[in-house]
Amino acid sequence: MAKVKGIQTHKLFKLGKASAKKDARNLKFARLLRAVPKLPASYDFDLTHSGIPTPMFGNDVYGDCVIAGRAHQTLRFEDIEQGSVLMITDKEVLKEYFKETGGADTGLVVLDSLNLWRRRGWKVGKHNYKIQAFAEINFKNHAQLRQAIFADVGVGFGVQLPNSAKNQIQTGQPWDVTTGPDARPGSWGGHYIFVPGYTPAGPVCVTWGRKQQMTWAWLDKYCDEAYAIFDAKNRFKKSIIQKSAITAFLKTLK
Repeated sequence: MAKVKGIQTHKLFKLGKASAKKDARNLKFARLLRAVPKLPASYDFDLTHSGIPTPMFGNDVYGDCVIAGRAHQTLRFEDIEQGSVLMITDKEVLKEYFKETGGADTGLVVLDSLNLWRRRGWKVGKHNYKIQAFAEINFKNHAQLRQAIFADVGVGFGVQLPNSAKNQIQTGQPWDVTTGPDARPGSWGGHYIFVPGYTPAGPVCVTWGRKQQMTWAWLDKYCDEAYAIFDAKNRFKKSIIQKSAITAFLKTLK
């Protein structure tokens, strides 16, 4: 695969997400929802589960954001299941990244990587961690996004970062819409982020060793793909998600 845009343009913040790959056969998150209870105005998994770290996972050196996002999500899946923080090393993250790229620092296609995670899993320590399914979220439906985040299924966004996002994250500002040539989607490049929370202002992601707030307007302009990701142990809020709908969909897959 050709190297994705912007992968090494910043000395600290490496990119690594290719343009969104679409597949009409993807499971749609809206199909899985039950009648949803009233959601809190703000929610963050990390505030209800103490001790969750936010490592770089090598994304300050390599364009491994897709696998770094996977590692952040695996940490949280296992915290729900085991009640403790799983130790994931940069070496394990980079081993999986280069396994999927074929050895070059090119970045990854999110959809292809999710399919590999579901089919074969990835190795952390002595264990192989798989997901059972993922579902495409309509990222412009903010209620649907909040439902996915609150259900603790794990949510990943692919975004086409504008150059204006560099200064905003470097100065501790939220990612928000600006004007001018630096506001053009993808003018910096593609990036993948794990999203464990939201506030009234917008989603909160984990990226580059920190938590980063974004606004809903920014998400609408720069997101090009969003997925709810279900671990193999069904450790999500069953009052929101219909497990039977996931099972039925999986039976249709070859």
